[in-house]
Amino acid sequence: MISRKGKDFDIIIVSAEYYDDHPFSGIGIIAKVLEAKGFSVGIIEKPQTEKDFKQLGTPKLCFCITSGSIDSMVNNYTPMKRERIERKNNTDVPDRAVIFYCNKIRQYFKGSKMVIGGIEASLRRFVHYDYWANNLRRSILFDSRADVLVYGNGEKQIIEIAERLRDGKDLKGIRGTCIISKEVPTSFKMLPSCKEVFDSKKKFCQMSKEFSNYKYLAQEYENNYLLQYKYPDYTPEYLDWIYSLDYSRNIHPKSFLKMAKFSVVTHRGCIGRCNFCSIGLHQGDKIISRSEKSILDEIKKLTKHPKFKGFIDDLGGPSANMYGMDCVKKCKDHCLSCVELNKSHGRIIGLLRKARKIEGIKKIFIRSGIRYDLAVKSKEYVNEIVKHHISGCLKVAPEHFSKEILKLMNKSNDSFDDFIVMFDKINRGEEQLKFYFMVGHPGDDMEEVYMLKDIIKSKGLRNIESFQFFTPLPMTLSSCMYWTGLNPFNLKKIKVIYDYNTKKKMKRIILNLLKPKRRW
Repeated sequence: MISRKGKDFDIIIVSAEYYDDHPFSGIGIIAKVLEAKGFSVGIIEKPQTEKDFKQLGTPKLCFCITSGSIDSMVNNYTPMKRERIERKNNTDVPDRAVIFYCNKIRQYFKGSKMVIGGIEASLRRFVHYDYWANNLRRSILFDSRADVLVYGNGEKQIIEIAERLRDGKDLKGIRGTCIISKEVPTSFKMLPSCKEVFDSKKKFCQMSKEFSNYKYLAQEYENNYLLQYKYPDYTPEYLDWIYSLDYSRNIHPKSFLKMAKFSVVTHRGCIGRCNFCSIGLHQGDKIISRSEKSILDEIKKLTKHPKFKGFIDDLGGPSANMYGMDCVKKCKDHCLSCVELNKSHGRIIGLLRKARKIEGIKKIFIRSGIRYDLAVKSKEYVNEIVKHHISGCLKVAPEHFSKEILKLMNKSNDSFDDFIVMFDKINRGEEQLKFYFMVGHPGDDMEEVYMLKDIIKSKGLRNIESFQFFTPLPMTLSSCMYWTGLNPFNLKKIKVIYDYNTKKKMKRIILNLLKPKRRW
């Protein structure tokens, strides 16, 4: 039984997030799959004092440490590096939470094994640019002094780690993990060393292009090597098992998941490969879809929940309409450009139609947004979601209208106008589109921002959901561009705005398009 009380646990999870017994909660899932395999799990939420860390005693096997589903620095600071209002009122998430928690555990529990995971660890597994320090940092494995790092979704990895520790085996060779080693196996590809990357921005570019979940990678650190073992094979059947477990969906009163209590995950991964996005280096850039039966069974189960009112808050994944677009070639090519990938939307249309016929379902919302460049290929899909699955607005993300910046983002807006025409013909004014844009990405400047403002006005795009000011996330290609001022693919110089006064001016130009007094 999972508990936050008592002692003598096999594994203790230490998290900067509240524990939710919910399939949208990272620690909720990890705790649930470990319990399903017979391990006892204790959870410590947001510890600060020595008493907090020691409340559950010493685990038999290991501590698992995570900042949760949000990077602690993103959680605590705005893109302008100002402390977020929420943090000023609530300082229980420390900066660089994974390192902070690990150092405390090493201090209080000498000799205990430590496993780090979640988005904060996943995106810092190699040398990376840290925006908040405005400098390079070595792998988080060294600074945390953890025994092993789990990257990506970690269910398979944590189960194998727990079984090995229980059986007295070492932690070498577990796919989807990183370790520190004195030797490099012959099958590993060597990245530029830590020293080379610190000394040369061109070497940093070379390294950044090689990052992938699907490679065995190694990086030298003085007399040691950081090894990344290739990501494990997650299958639809395995996802079906994970989401079939008995989640109570009890959510902490202060949890950010309150608005997603009755949401359902359909798939993992994203085939977009946007250079500024961290999903590809965390969940992967291949789609893994749950079976239709598994999803429908979960929805039927929700109708029996005592607090369910008939509404599915969200049905989807990183992009809702990528469900069913699973890789068929199992290659390293970009799925979006693959002629063999089924982009018909047939599977998601069939799923939606069956799901809304389930007794007890009043409406199923798609709130997580869609890729309009895929949706424009299926009028039937757009018709389905407009008539049955939109909560007033449908979210889409053009990001920008500059071809130069979009190319650096690895995006294209060639089909944007076609999608707008299709949506308007189907919609007839009943629903609206909400647009997301990004400002300050490498390549952007004052001239481009004025151009973006003029195009938004000329297209009559009034319902702007938000403008995101670019934040360089560790290990992303856009972060590489920001740090080096170079295009990593051709090493040509690109424009990058570092001056915060200019950034504020750019922000102000775009804010004028939003409602008065609306916060950035």
